Amino acid sequence: MPEHSSIFRIALIGPESTGKTTLCECLAKHYQTIFNPEYSRAYVENLGRKYLESDVIHCLMAQTSLEKQLIQKANKILFADTEAIMAGVWLKDVFNNSSSLIEKYISEYPYDLYLLTLPDLAFENDPVRENPHRRDYFFNWYEQELLKRKLPYTIIRGTGQERLRMAIQAIDNHIQHN
Repeated sequence: MPEHSSIFRIALIGPESTGKTTLCECLAKHYQTIFNPEYSRAYVENLGRKYLESDVIHCLMAQTSLEKQLIQKANKILFADTEAIMAGVWLKDVFNNSSSLIEKYISEYPYDLYLLTLPDLAFENDPVRENPHRRDYFFNWYEQELLKRKLPYTIIRGTGQERLRMAIQAIDNHIQHN
């Protein structure tokens, strides 16, 4: 966010069950900082009904609000376990709609780096996940969104420590060159 331009903001983006949360936790620990957890996961788990279009917007606004609070506590880097591109794709896919608010968030608050997680991990089913057979489809859609907007990103692949090492190398390289 512009108020704390000294904080390097990194968003993890990718299909369901591609290790974004685990990677956020490990990266925050490695860099001795914090991460913004995915608000929508807990929200939808506790909703008690099928989520609506307005819920997607609510989740993005809550996610962004939490990030504005957390960025003040971050140690040089803040990781985000989701962001506006994912909300926009979700809104378009589920409700065949788009939102000018989401587009505003994407264009006005881009991250310094996006880590795009490849769906090369086994799918772990849970009550919130919906698309076990569409992960490649969503991966390609997210990548197209990043390319269309000319946003800096690195594809993260592999398992366990290999995935973590790849992410750390991408972050360190990007920070060194910017």
